[in-house]
Parts: sequence; C-alpha cells; structure tokens
Amino acid sequence: PCRVADTRNPAGPFGGPAIAGGSSRDFVVPASACGIPSTAQAYSLNVTVVPHGLMLGYLTMWPSGQSRPPVSTLNSLDGRVKANAAVIPVGSGGAVGIYVSDTTDLVLDINGYFLPASDSTALAFYPMAPCRIADTRGAAGPLGAPSLTGGLGRTFPIPLASACSIPASARAYSLNFTAVPQGVLGYLTAWPTAQPKPVASALNAVTGAVTANAVLVPVGSGGSIDTYVSDDTNLVIDTNGYFAPAGPGGLSLYSVTPCRVLDTRQPAGSPPVSGATVTNISVAASACGIPAAAQAYVLNATVIPPGSLGYLTLWAQGQPKPIASTLNATDGQITSNMAIISTMDGFISAYPMNQTHLLIDISGYFAP
Repeated sequence: PCRVADTRNPAGPFGGPAIAGGSSRDFVVPASACGIPSTAQAYSLNVTVVPHGLMLGYLTMWPSGQSRPPVSTLNSLDGRVKANAAVIPVGSGGAVGIYVSDTTDLVLDINGYFLPASDSTALAFYPMAPCRIADTRGAAGPLGAPSLTGGLGRTFPIPLASACSIPASARAYSLNFTAVPQGVLGYLTAWPTAQPKPVASALNAVTGAVTANAVLVPVGSGGSIDTYVSDDTNLVIDTNGYFAPAGPGGLSLYSVTPCRVLDTRQPAGSPPVSGATVTNISVAASACGIPAAAQAYVLNATVIPPGSLGYLTLWAQGQPKPIASTLNATDGQITSNMAIISTMDGFISAYPMNQTHLLIDISGYFAP
C-alpha cells in the first residue's frame, strides 16, 4: 500500500487544496511517488474522505477523460471520515477523476494495479465463494482471539485458514476486513508480513460503528499479512479470491466505465428489499453490457437502510449462503463497500439481515 495523494498536505498535484463541493479533480497516478507503470490498465485504490462540513452527499471515481457516470463510490451523510475501495480503469494520461458533491479533503492510497495479460509479470485472478479466514471474537488462536490492541500490530497466517483452500501459489489476497471497534477506531492498516508498515490506511471507524472495507493485500513472508490498528478493535477477515500466476481457471480483468446495475428505489416509490430474504440480481441482463462469459464481478454495493442493518452478504447465485459479510450498517447510515463476487450464470444473490434499499454498481469483470 502506498499513498498517492493527500489534499491535507501543501498545495500540489497530489496535495492541497481540498476538493470544492460540486467540482472534480484528476489525479495522474503514474506521476505519484508510488512507482505505478504507465502500462497499467486499472488501479486498485482506497479512497478516504475527510469532509469539511456536516455531510458529504457522495463521491464518484471514474477514468479521467470520460463523462462522469451516474454512480457513487461512497457517501458520508453524517460528515464522518470514511473510506471505500475501488477498482477503477485507467483514464486519459493515466489519471482518475474524482467528483464530490460537498467540500472534502481526500486521501488516495493504492495497493495494486492491473497489467495487460500479455505482460509476463501479470497475475491471474482466481475467484472463490466468500470464506471466513479470521475472527478475533472467536476462540483464542492465530486466526481467532484475542482482539487487536491499539497501537500494536498483529500477524495473520492466512495459510492456516485451511477451510478456505488458498494455495501456496497465491501472490495476493482479495479480502474483506470488518472492524468491530471497542470505541473509536482511527484507522486500520494491512500490508505484507516482513515489509515496513506503510503510510496508508485500509479503513476508518471514527464513530465506533462496525465498519467493513475491501482490501487487496500482497502475500507476505510465509503467506501471512500484518495489520495495525490505532485503537482497540475486533477484526473479521473474509476472502473472495486470490491472485496467482496464470494457469487453469485463472481470469483476467476487463474494465468498464462504472455503471449502475441495480437501484431498488426505482421506479420511484418502490419498497426496500425485505430483510432476512434472498434477492437474486441478474448482472448479465442489466444495461451495463456485461458479457455472459464473466465469471466474477467487481461491484460497489450501497445500502440505504431505514434503520439498523446488521449486515449484507453477496455471493454467486446457486451456491449456499456463505458465513461471510460484504458490509454492515448497524448505525442505519448509507454505506458502501467494494466486493468481487463470483458468478455461475450471470446472477448474484443478496441477503440483507434487515430491510434496505440496495444499489449495485459495476466497474469491471473477470473472465478467461
């Protein structure tokens, strides 16, 4: 993980000023200090907002040089510091565009990039059904209790999660982190074991709410990853796939301009999705032009609950509902999270613990 931009810093192409509400700004990622090559086709980013006012209606990211799409990357209606992951196609000159509805500072980190399949160093993606790797609320062990202590790091030996069947050939993990803070959690950082702790963050939970965020983390020494938290918290780690050298079953990323697959608020007056029920969503039949050959989708899920939403889980239709979650909105706030979800027939399934409106946007898919 590497910090691309922080608008709280002195003025510059990767510093201040803050982005004014109702305006956009481009960030030329290869020109940053993170060593991203100009041959990159898409970026795996983490965007964190530090709003200036009581609210940030929404933030949208897209490939620079294209029209701003009618989708959102995150919302912070209560003005809290908030982060979300996104896989964004490379735009004009290697830049990504960012639009905010209200004035905010912005922190942009990168944890990977996608190269042409013809590049000999490129890895393939291997999707999995969502699987729980670690839960510090469980029994004591290397992937269980105790909880994480503020100001300290902890190593998670991913290969010990034998039930998730991640092979030794994996070079990076596609993970979903869920923090269950014991109070305020300033930030959480994850990185490959045996490397220095980076100046980057994976998620923030400054109100103490249960908070999830997707993270791509390179494999560290012994297959492990390291985490650091600024404050005490429990942590749940789920996986939905891994990156490894190309081979049978390996998939390539095909980027698309972010596009809305589903909005349960439409037509106007439509009821929310019922809680504790499964809703099947046809991504292939949406207006986004995703081909039937797709075997996994890069999605941004946004919930708009009328009250507390314990959790939302997304998975491939036709498979059992996994013991894993995509996001949480126990405080009833509009909440988003990126998710890479496999598919067998162009459909995905969604299960919200409580009723909620649901938005699904897509920014890419994996296929042979």
